[in-house]
Amino acid sequence: MIRVVYRDPESQREIATDFDQEHIRVGREGGNEMVLPYMEVSRYHAELFVGPNAVTVTDRSTNGTFVNGERVFGKQILNLNDRIGIGNCVLTVYTEEQLREAHEQQQAYYAQQEAAQQQQQQYPAEYYQEAAHDQAYVEQANALVPAGQDAYAHQQQVGEVDAHGNPVPPAAQVVVPGAMSSAPVDLKRRIHRRLLQYMDLKTLDMGAVQEEELRARARNLLIDIIGELEADIDHNVDREMLIKEVLDEALGLGPLEDLLEDESVTEIMVVNREHIYVERNGRIEYTGKTFTTHEAVLAVIERIITPLGRRIDESSPLVDARLKDGSRVNAIIPPLAIKGPCITIRKFGKTSLTIEDLINWGSITPPIASFLEKCVRGHMNIFISGGTGSGKTTLLNCMASFIPNTERIITIEDAAELRLPQDHVVSLETKPANLEGKGEYTIRELVRNSLRMRPDRIVVGECRGGEALDMLQAMNTGHDGSLTTGHANSPTDMLARLETMVLMAGMDLPVRAIREQIAAALHVVVQQSRFPDGTRRVTHVSEVVGLDVDGRIILEDIFKFQPRGHDADGKVQGEIIMTGYIPSFVPDLINKGLIEDGGFL
Repeated sequence: MIRVVYRDPESQREIATDFDQEHIRVGREGGNEMVLPYMEVSRYHAELFVGPNAVTVTDRSTNGTFVNGERVFGKQILNLNDRIGIGNCVLTVYTEEQLREAHEQQQAYYAQQEAAQQQQQQYPAEYYQEAAHDQAYVEQANALVPAGQDAYAHQQQVGEVDAHGNPVPPAAQVVVPGAMSSAPVDLKRRIHRRLLQYMDLKTLDMGAVQEEELRARARNLLIDIIGELEADIDHNVDREMLIKEVLDEALGLGPLEDLLEDESVTEIMVVNREHIYVERNGRIEYTGKTFTTHEAVLAVIERIITPLGRRIDESSPLVDARLKDGSRVNAIIPPLAIKGPCITIRKFGKTSLTIEDLINWGSITPPIASFLEKCVRGHMNIFISGGTGSGKTTLLNCMASFIPNTERIITIEDAAELRLPQDHVVSLETKPANLEGKGEYTIRELVRNSLRMRPDRIVVGECRGGEALDMLQAMNTGHDGSLTTGHANSPTDMLARLETMVLMAGMDLPVRAIREQIAAALHVVVQQSRFPDGTRRVTHVSEVVGLDVDGRIILEDIFKFQPRGHDADGKVQGEIIMTGYIPSFVPDLINKGLIEDGGFL
């Protein structure tokens, strides 16, 4: 038998666990004999082997296992008081013989101290000298064998003791009638970990249990756990709130659950476990909500991405995903995220937005909406440009809804967000590589494959790289009416970025050839902008006319936002004006019966 003692990095309490087996796996996940539930620990980090004469440690991790600060290579024999570094934890291993010796030292010290106290009046100097001499033994014994507990107790936490080695009782609780409060983070962390331990012990096949049954079982366990810890819980703590918060963190998305239900929240930003922000009405607000640990944030990320067949770990520390309702999720963890796991959620509403919603919010004017609808129905190729969070995807979804229900639509996205009302929609989503670095499918590969799927329309969620070339070629080879988005601050910038993206495809094409491809493929660029006051507006609708004599792409604005300063509340004021330019493709729209001769609205 051996005892492994480590200090919890967050609560700084020492935890001791006894093991009877010869082979002990140490790691972050529940399949290990010793679970260290911390993000810095690998899923399967190290192994301890208990032999007849020695205990050895073997490293199984990417980041390394260390003994007294030196990295372990192969097997290493452990000596008394060796400090084993595993992630952010430091472990010490004691054999049964060492434990017995420490226990005997502890008992001998307490007996000696009691005798010295009885003689303290007669021999005060000798007493203090003896106590100081044995202090090193006392500290070691207290770390190994908690006072008042059996020397071989399993999974005991070492608590504070007084000068005589007796447990210190919890501080008196002050009850304020009617004043209910949220539980402290340390308490929630303690209950959460105990729940996970109980679930591991009592649930053999988690995958076979329905979600409702699992939550009901976990709730019953939480009631029992809170009952066990009743003496440590302040009377003012709201028990129902405590159960809900721990249950959400263990089986749901923790403090994000309430934020996802809040319809006024459009974006959720987890900076780290202690700082969660949201966006409301275009403004960022601090929520005051927290996760109990960094590991709880990581567990939420894995809960989101696992059903999608995606992964996040030390070798692949960032991921794009989506929630069940289509909300976009981006997650990034250490070593890339220095402060701990970071989550950004772009929320989708419970119902799909329509162009009428955008008109009511002032994001788009009725004339622009009418014009863009005619462009979509008239099979014009349209590129939506804008900055991060400007509403490009929302506008793309609204514009794609104008496509007639009789046409076959292929949508291609990194994380599927588009929710089109048509019946004949094939939704494709990229796939990252597996652990062996194989099986990756990029947007570019999906765009090329979509050409073999007999599409009437190709809608790409966002062009970021070489797929722009394939998209332009599709637009130039009989797939008119395609739609996509890209990041840029103006229509002119978007075309310049498009040139760069085409070059990223690896084709050694002259710049003029690329510009000719762009000019021939695109008809309209729509600029969506987000203003400092949080409002989002379509600021430009421009036609790609062609090339000038110098080989530069000509853009002509059809609609343009004219700012007029700010009002008393800081809101940007202005109006959309028609420049008077008549698009060159208007005759095509007339021939298709979409507009009447003499105008284009």
